[in-house]
Amino acid sequence: MAKQFDLGGVIVATTLAFKEDASAPAGLAVDYDRFAEHCNWLIENGCRGVGPNGSLGEYSSLTDAERRKVIQVAVDTVGDRGLVVAGVHGVGWHQAQQWAEYAKEDGADGVLLLPPTIYRANDDEVIEHYSRVDEVGLPIMAYNNPIDTKVDLTPDLLVELAKLEHVVAVKEFSADIRRVLEIQDKTDLDVIAGADDLLFESLVAGAVGWFAGYPNAFPREAVELYTLVTSGRVDEARTLYRELVPVFGWDSKTEFVQAIKLSIDIAGESYGGPTRPPRGPLNALQTEQVTTHTRRALDYLAAR
Repeated sequence: MAKQFDLGGVIVATTLAFKEDASAPAGLAVDYDRFAEHCNWLIENGCRGVGPNGSLGEYSSLTDAERRKVIQVAVDTVGDRGLVVAGVHGVGWHQAQQWAEYAKEDGADGVLLLPPTIYRANDDEVIEHYSRVDEVGLPIMAYNNPIDTKVDLTPDLLVELAKLEHVVAVKEFSADIRRVLEIQDKTDLDVIAGADDLLFESLVAGAVGWFAGYPNAFPREAVELYTLVTSGRVDEARTLYRELVPVFGWDSKTEFVQAIKLSIDIAGESYGGPTRPPRGPLNALQTEQVTTHTRRALDYLAAR
């Protein structure tokens, strides 16, 4: 049954590499080779899987052809070593359903699904949106991000979504830590930590996985942190988390994509690079702050 689909571990909402190309949108072409290298590096460093075409993957700035190829590259790269949970977000259910069909055809293991984007849907519209994508048959992780979508998948609304056969989990990004236990109390859904700077608290409260941004820069340490908490070594986890949470906090800021890409480049083991519009470069103060927080984490890790 789809309800048994295991989304535990660290699944990384992958960044997407671009390279300069005057003929490409905004002068930036998708660098599929670097993207494949990045996915491979994440899996080799212990991550459970990758989540392409999320907000961090700049899916809304891609052409349809680019967006589909990103999934194909992720599936080909990861193979049977981990999961590929593809973002299939769309303004309407007809678009989200089509992206889910493509994801299924291209070998993704599951999908991540926001409520309708751009449009502030009511509860009935949200339920239809998920019901239509449920028809595709892939496991669905609902994504609650009321900060960006203005639609809140409340625990009571999740009660209705949990009745769908293939809705198995929720990525919880409301920043209300009380939601973890309330969702578990009211539904059979797995709660997946969505905000990196609430990761420790979410896992302690009972979240079973982490669909994450900052492991793009710190995959080994992210897996270590997840493993420490879930194995009961909470004090050790807190010590590590305390040094990582200042940089993890950028995951909850407007410029999270640019910040995480900069941190990847500072850490130096993979490639972050530029972002496509509407995301512009960080300003000087933001660059200084991200750099400071990233180096704090790297210095701590090097000194352990």
